Amino acid sequence: MQSANTLLKKIARSSVLPFAAQHGMKKDFFPLSRTLSLSLCMKQDNSCSPSDKIDLDEWKKVMKSGLQEVSETVSEHKELSTLAGARELLEMWKLAGRSVPENITEEQLKNFIECPSKSAQKKYLKFLYLKELYKKNDKRKMIEKRERKMEEQEEESKLDNNKRNSFIYFRANSMDKACNWRVAQSMIFGQSLVFDMSYEKDMSFREVTNTVRQIVLSESFNRRSADPFHIYFCNLKEDSLYQKEFIKHYREAWDRLLVTATDQCYTEVFPKDKLIYLTADSPKVMKTFDHDKIYIIGSMVDKSIKTGVSLARAKRLGLETAALPLEKYLLWSSGAKNLTLDQMMHILLTLKDTGDWKKALEFVPKRKHSGFVNKPVHELKKTLSLINTLKLGKRQEEIRNQFAKNYSKKLTQK
Repeated sequence: MQSANTLLKKIARSSVLPFAAQHGMKKDFFPLSRTLSLSLCMKQDNSCSPSDKIDLDEWKKVMKSGLQEVSETVSEHKELSTLAGARELLEMWKLAGRSVPENITEEQLKNFIECPSKSAQKKYLKFLYLKELYKKNDKRKMIEKRERKMEEQEEESKLDNNKRNSFIYFRANSMDKACNWRVAQSMIFGQSLVFDMSYEKDMSFREVTNTVRQIVLSESFNRRSADPFHIYFCNLKEDSLYQKEFIKHYREAWDRLLVTATDQCYTEVFPKDKLIYLTADSPKVMKTFDHDKIYIIGSMVDKSIKTGVSLARAKRLGLETAALPLEKYLLWSSGAKNLTLDQMMHILLTLKDTGDWKKALEFVPKRKHSGFVNKPVHELKKTLSLINTLKLGKRQEEIRNQFAKNYSKKLTQK
């Protein structure tokens, strides 16, 4: 209150007295009259007459403007104090380990103060914290991408320097020719592998580009293998998204690519009894690799994992289906059992060369499983049942008896 009174006095001195001096007013006011008159003019201005008068309404306007300025300054002081208190509160929450953004603007701070409850304030701060975190992650990814690009450019420059050496260039050229020769032989004598290119309608543009990128990787792995497949691109229509992306990747090499691309269905090219459609949704599990069969891989990358699409297509065409024995050899942790096309190519090439499932399934990403199965499946099921009984809270005696029975059965079987 004292600060407000002092401010009022200052405003009165700065506004009313100059106004009075301008009109020849000194100190004598007549409260009963509507106007104010002055007795004599000031010492400096002798020309002013005592009959000069001031309108009271104008004087009231000046006083009101002064009061308004006072209220505005008081409200500004209050607002500054609340903002400072809010900043201190946020600093305390940050030290306590809560999800609080590091940098907060004044507008965001005002919105935080205007929140109706503490839970609303916490939610708003969490939103700002996540927003700041996403920005940091995006910035970090951009920096990493830039660094990766710089490294790739450095590697390309190193490769260009190496290519100047005639011996290295000759060796790379001869290796490329040898790979092309093996693929050309496989087109005549090798086992066929089909990529079904009929899923363009089931995918977005981004998914189609990812599919083509994986097929390009698969084709390069196949070309560099010791015993490559003869790759068929079936149901590949003219001017389709698949073909446009292939041309974008291969450019002039697309016409010289050692694969068979056709718009015909694989049932029109091969006999049905030789075709096996590989799909993760198949109830039949693949036991061994058959060198006389022709395996079909659905050329589809679906982020939303549309289950049953390839299985339904194989059933409509009356084809045999098979799934990889992932649960038999791997301790599958979580997620769908769909693999990328280049991973499938690695697995099939390894099976073709060695016939060893453990070597082939090493190309399955380690994030999807906890390792290979060392025990038989029925023993694993018994251990899992024991774990479940422990979780249910049964008595230890019952569990020991059950374990003793299982152990005695194992001894008799041996």
